[in-house]
Amino acid sequence: MKKQTALNTINEFPKEFNLEELLERLIFIEKVEHGIAQAKSGKTTEHNKVVESFRKKWSK
Repeated sequence: MKKQTALNTINEFPKEFNLEELLERLIFIEKVEHGIAQAKSGKTTEHNKVVESFRKKWSK
């Protein structure tokens, strides 16, 4: 995560806030950025493969 992203996120919060909420938001942003980077680099799974995987897992 870029420092500016963290600073922008902090600036979106009110003057007083719960630290846990900030950490949750920063973790969420980091995970979304990571997912976008994976998608851009082609590290994805086709939808039908995901569906089949869930069917096998939950049909037991």
